[in-house]
Amino acid sequence: MTAPARTRKRFAALLAVVGPGLLAGLSDDDPAGITTYSVLGADHGYQLLWVLLLSTVALVVFHSLAARMGVVTGQGLIGLVRQRYGVVVGAAVLAALVVANVGTTCAEFAGIAAGSELFGVSRYISVPIAAVAVSLLVLRGSFHRVERFLLLLSTVFLAYIVSGLLAKPDWGAALHGTFVPTMPMTLPAIAIVTATLGTTLAPWGLSFMQSYAVDKKLRTDDLPLERVDVATGAILTGVIGFFVVVACAATLHRDGRSIADAADAAVALQPLAGGAAATLFGIGLIGAAFLAASILPLSTAYSVCEYAGVEAAIDDPYREARTFYLTYGIVTLLGAVAVLTPNVPLVAILVGTQVVNAVLLVPLMFAMIGLGRDRDLMGRFAISAKGMIGYGVTTAAVLLCVVALGVTTVLS
Repeated sequence: MTAPARTRKRFAALLAVVGPGLLAGLSDDDPAGITTYSVLGADHGYQLLWVLLLSTVALVVFHSLAARMGVVTGQGLIGLVRQRYGVVVGAAVLAALVVANVGTTCAEFAGIAAGSELFGVSRYISVPIAAVAVSLLVLRGSFHRVERFLLLLSTVFLAYIVSGLLAKPDWGAALHGTFVPTMPMTLPAIAIVTATLGTTLAPWGLSFMQSYAVDKKLRTDDLPLERVDVATGAILTGVIGFFVVVACAATLHRDGRSIADAADAAVALQPLAGGAAATLFGIGLIGAAFLAASILPLSTAYSVCEYAGVEAAIDDPYREARTFYLTYGIVTLLGAVAVLTPNVPLVAILVGTQVVNAVLLVPLMFAMIGLGRDRDLMGRFAISAKGMIGYGVTTAAVLLCVVALGVTTVLS
């Protein structure tokens, strides 16, 4: 076989595997994530960019583990937690995950509402259309059709990169902030660092990653290429977050402006970086929200079915996977209705669900490490002694942030 033919064959094999890592990574750049990155840049400039580097490494490490566990065991994360740690622990983890997922789904539809209103479209039009669209996409589409559409939709994140470039950031300060860690020991700074780790390495993303690898029917022979998929998704997630931070640091932080959410950032960018940057930021917000609004209910449906021990596959007809499709529909409906209900405290819902995510993340990481080390379960794919160093350091960093936030909150 000639060199070009071998290259084409490898590329075709990669295309067959790509999907779980890319979608699980990029869907973390949802409205909650974009809001967190925007506040990070607006309030602290380039100083805390190193947190994105740390969270990107954590994303590669734990998404790789989730994919490996899914491929080797053929089971999703919640199913394995129930099997290994018991029905009660499994139910507690599932309950926390469902509550956080429903709340975060509300945030996704809030992102669609805020983004569409930037362009003069009422939320009472955009949110119902989006809810119907994501439902039809998953409930009536085949696995490969859904995957291709979501991958195509993920290209909207290029808007954030262009928006960041148009803001003309100080690249020297950005590089310094990325590779030279500094940390203001204040409650707002510790909170935003914890939120950045929590929103990037989201529990629902870990659950989705493993379940999607199972649904895609990947084999152990696919794992080397799947690691490329995971690394690509994680790195792109970090790059997009980087450009969101520098766009806000170069404009909002420079002019001393504070914001509450990503829609505020888009509006504030217009006089500082031009209409094109603001428009691209708004387009990115809508696309990110639509992608995550498709995946959050999907992650929840997988988890509920895994715990219940029933069918959970996009290709299954409704009569064979009622629990899967009903869960997807209920979560989507709750998210959309909440956003359309007058006077619902969406910011409180967003903040509350991110707190649940942060609290749930640490025990979930410990559970994954315990499962990943189990040689009876994972065989030759179990975590090695050397690999434990990386998992231990990453988990310790997240745990330190959560504990520091708790202590600082109590003392303040």
